[in-house]
Amino acid sequence: MSGRGYFNVDAQEVADLRLYYHFERKEDILLELHLRLHALGWKALDHLERLDSDQQRADAWPLFLDRFIDQLLSNRELVLLHLRNYNALDQLHHDERHVAENEDLQQRLARLLASSDVPLAQRVRIACSIGAVMAVIGGHGGIFGDVPPEELAGLVRDAVRDLLAPDNGVHTGPNPDRSHNGD
Repeated sequence: MSGRGYFNVDAQEVADLRLYYHFERKEDILLELHLRLHALGWKALDHLERLDSDQQRADAWPLFLDRFIDQLLSNRELVLLHLRNYNALDQLHHDERHVAENEDLQQRLARLLASSDVPLAQRVRIACSIGAVMAVIGGHGGIFGDVPPEELAGLVRDAVRDLLAPDNGVHTGPNPDRSHNGD
């Protein structure tokens, strides 16, 4: 490139040079982009952890998910990049920095889900709700990529609201047709 002169170098080549000035390998670039998704989780969990009790955190979960849905949708390109490069990202899961940051996120979420101060049924609904959000907005190869973000957000919020709804007084218990003792 240096032998072609200033006017013969395009902006993409300059951008590539600047990018590789900050990152030695393309894997490092991908890791940084992936860790931005982690940052979305940290930001949301930071808000929850400022509350005084686990029950307050559990009660604030619907608002937490609303914000998280907005963050995922506003970073949809980053989420899609993650999905399109899943195999490459899988290789990064052994990176020490990734492992430490991922474990931190998991531990923070696990503290809320393990709290005996929050009723078990509410903790299960919380766990299912985060799974629903991640499956629709953050996963499965962009299945819903053709749906306008506002419409998708509304549908996910409706589903999450249903998941988080307290028992309506009708509790059928475990399915009697299903054995729980391995029979």
